[in-house]
Amino acid sequence: MRAMAKTPVLTPQAEDFPRWYQDLINKAELADNGPVRGTMVIRPYGYGLWERMQQEMDARIKNAGAQNAYFPLFIPQSYLTREAEHVEGFAPELAVVTHGGGKELEEPVVVRPTSETIINDYFSKWVQSYRDLPLLINQWANVVRWEMRPRVFLRTTEFLWQEGHTAHATYEDARDYAAYIHREVYADFMVKVLGIDVVLGRKTPRERFAGAINTLTLEGMMGDGKALQMGTSHELGTNFATAFNTRYLSREGHQELVWQTSWGTSTRMVGGLIMSHGDDNGLRVPPSLAAVQVVVMAIKGDEAVAKVREIGETLTAAGLRVHVDDRVDTPFGRRAVDWELKGVPVRIEIGPRDLEADNAMLARRIPGGKEPVRIESLPALLPKVLDDDQALLLEQSRRRREDRTSEVTTLEEAAEAAAAGGWARIPWATLGQEGEAALAEQGVSVRCLVAEDGSVPESDDAPGTVAIVARAY
Repeated sequence: MRAMAKTPVLTPQAEDFPRWYQDLINKAELADNGPVRGTMVIRPYGYGLWERMQQEMDARIKNAGAQNAYFPLFIPQSYLTREAEHVEGFAPELAVVTHGGGKELEEPVVVRPTSETIINDYFSKWVQSYRDLPLLINQWANVVRWEMRPRVFLRTTEFLWQEGHTAHATYEDARDYAAYIHREVYADFMVKVLGIDVVLGRKTPRERFAGAINTLTLEGMMGDGKALQMGTSHELGTNFATAFNTRYLSREGHQELVWQTSWGTSTRMVGGLIMSHGDDNGLRVPPSLAAVQVVVMAIKGDEAVAKVREIGETLTAAGLRVHVDDRVDTPFGRRAVDWELKGVPVRIEIGPRDLEADNAMLARRIPGGKEPVRIESLPALLPKVLDDDQALLLEQSRRRREDRTSEVTTLEEAAEAAAAGGWARIPWATLGQEGEAALAEQGVSVRCLVAEDGSVPESDDAPGTVAIVARAY
């Protein structure tokens, strides 16, 4: 008789969601805590998720015209002080180096919290005339922001990310490019690849990036009803250009300040993936993202081993990302539980009885369940199965957000909805900045502003603007 996979020992989500999250990270071998408080070690399976995110994002970023570059980790402290709002916003999170090579440094250096300042120093050298614009740069890097309440992937002192930085000739060009990144790069990736139904909106002045004139955000509802900021795209106006004297000679022969954007996503998206799609049996990885879409498992016997290797080659040739698990010296049940925990979308299980019938057992992680299928049908069948399961994750994400979002008319109702593990929609004209401050005292924030039709408002006070209110990570 085939050994059955046992339910892995995870704290149930309904019992303790934070503990479930930590259990899953540990038992699915995604990451460990680092030796310095707030740091993390990303294990190979967890890093594989990040690598796939990088690949998908990098292709979209390059399609948007940006080129990859790299800037130093260390930034002179004086650079940050040039833009007052920027340094004030990041001051509590800075890691500052005062000694190097056994000597006190003449000027302290900051470990990169973000790169607007150092990149602007070089933009001011590289941009001379309108012919040099737009200048579109992205970098994949690590950053350090000293975190007082760390949580693996969600809030860590050091994390990995991409940060884009651009310079444009006009406000309109910069505004439109920030919106393009927000919609066509970030939202497209998060919806189509991560399968997360993010809300696109505009940050309030209280919540926007330090030094920006506008911040666009993508907010996802996690399994416990809290919000997670998945990515942001900022209009910087001419604030940093003024501070670093980044100017260009216009077509008309005038010296003009450039208009700028910056935008970023990070390993926080791995945390969002876990909390959006994970269940009490472990992770569920969207097929479009999964480094391993199909694992082909031999239960026992040399014939089964030979067959799974053959099937693996066939499915790989069909364009699927496949792993062959032929470790028949390890109990099948233990292996099945491991793959369940790791959330591989599909398992193909082959044992002696399956071989006799020329069948395989198809186990689907996302909707659950098993069924026998003809081995010869697998190359044609699996792409549709994976597409269906990708669509199901997005639908479940959307349904959760819709079911747990309340329409309210008072500050008290908004706070109650957030405390109950959901989101609230309230007219921004009703809430206002005073109401936002009152909610903040209760640990509730305005995640973003949206128009009544769900689009992004053109201004903070556009008529009909709605505030999305929630507790957040």
